[in-house]
Amino acid sequence: MTEEPKPRRLTPKGRATRDRIVEAATELIARNGVAGTGIEDVRAAAGVSGSQLYHYFDSKQALIRAVITRQADSVLQPGEPRVTALDSFEALRAWADAAIERQVETGCRGDCNLGSLAGELSVRDEESRSDIANGFLRWKDLVLDGLRAMRDRGELRADADLEELALSLLSALQGGVLLSQTMLQVRPLEASMNAALAYIHSFAVDAVG
Repeated sequence: MTEEPKPRRLTPKGRATRDRIVEAATELIARNGVAGTGIEDVRAAAGVSGSQLYHYFDSKQALIRAVITRQADSVLQPGEPRVTALDSFEALRAWADAAIERQVETGCRGDCNLGSLAGELSVRDEESRSDIANGFLRWKDLVLDGLRAMRDRGELRADADLEELALSLLSALQGGVLLSQTMLQVRPLEASMNAALAYIHSFAVDAVG
């Protein structure tokens, strides 16, 4: 296995330019998909020269991987307000509502998220598939950390399979978004998130068995 190159140290100005390029690429991919987004399109949208763009990204694949990293870093980012501690039933509900509201705001149309990137890249690009998978795992671990805190406080039963609950919630998000964007209606996402949250709530210590 080849060693990953160490990231280049950037000046504040360089960081801002790089971020502007990645932001432009993200917005274009949301509208046109990966295949429909060219390097020249990104260069023009970011307002940089070709030499500037290639100073930060030596290929389209390198730029796409930066977009994947950006979307994974905007942790559990389906909407605002961004929830950073999913450690209560209220926080989980707020995060689900933010995801639903995001689809309402976009009319259930294009978005550049890990799910849409996976649909385009995971089959033919092993490096991108691995990056996307790692992003999903980070999201899952955040949910898992919150559920673990809830169990430790005695809010979830000790026999709850927290890994399964975290995966079910993340799967509900991704599957619901896919159906909502395909059908152009928010109801599939609402249904999937409500079902996943109800499943988690069935393990509450005060739930009626």
